[in-house]
Amino acid sequence: MSNAVCDLLGIKYPVFQGGMAWIAEATLASAVSNAGGLGIIAAMNSNGEQLREQIKKAKELTDKPFGVNLMLMSPYIKEAVEVVCEEKVAVVTTGAGNPAPYMEQLKAANVKVIPVVASVTLAKMVENMGASAVIAEGCESGGHVGETTTMALVPQVVDAVSIPVIAAGGIADGRGMAAAYMLGACAVQMGTRFLAAKECQVHPNYKERVLKASDRDTIVTGKKLGHPVRALKNSMTREFAKLEMNGASEEELNKMGAGALRLAAVEGDVKKGSCMCGQIAGMITTIETCKDIVEGICADCKKVIENFKF
Repeated sequence: MSNAVCDLLGIKYPVFQGGMAWIAEATLASAVSNAGGLGIIAAMNSNGEQLREQIKKAKELTDKPFGVNLMLMSPYIKEAVEVVCEEKVAVVTTGAGNPAPYMEQLKAANVKVIPVVASVTLAKMVENMGASAVIAEGCESGGHVGETTTMALVPQVVDAVSIPVIAAGGIADGRGMAAAYMLGACAVQMGTRFLAAKECQVHPNYKERVLKASDRDTIVTGKKLGHPVRALKNSMTREFAKLEMNGASEEELNKMGAGALRLAAVEGDVKKGSCMCGQIAGMITTIETCKDIVEGICADCKKVIENFKF
């Protein structure tokens, strides 16, 4: 399974774990990296020392490369970038903003920058900034989403840039990985699939909701706020959608959404919290180790490709 992305990052398998806020911490990231993929710690709104603590913990748990996802809108983003450089993290993925102000600092510290993009325009822009690769994420994914599907987005990004492309959104098994290869991607990123990993520290109630989800159990809210989010349907997301449709103010909507992900992921309130999750959840029915997930998807992908008949 080795290819340009594996060679770039020094990983065995071209599988990234998504940088999910309140979920992607050192234990999960190190387990994915130990399995041969690229584990990623979510910096989210952590301050510098909180992030450093997670990075140091990951270093204790793995000697393999791992990354940090930088949320560029974080009030602590400058601290986070400094910590990433000081701790010599191998790679960062970026989202929720423009990485331009931090590109030179990260590159000077030999940190490879791989932004998450939802459009061709953004992919070309970050390539011109010096990005090492891009993650083309379709709207099937969980959490903050764009408007274009993975099937439509990935090949257009592949045609538009010369750096490696990682496909994300709606991928959970070997068939999805094989499809990503056919679209021109060099690797895949999965978030929802790792929610059901044995090593994932998300609250058990959240895991159970993912395991029981069907193909139509997610909803996108927040379009009025300019930050659409895909999550599982529950009393909170249904009420949010209703208020949004009926013209609720941005202040009212922001108040309702504040802290909702933590409420579900950490405290286990899956009725009033936000269980961010991709449309692929209906395919996830068992809890497996990160090793089984990473090795399994790659083995199944090879079988799909080898057995394909036109």
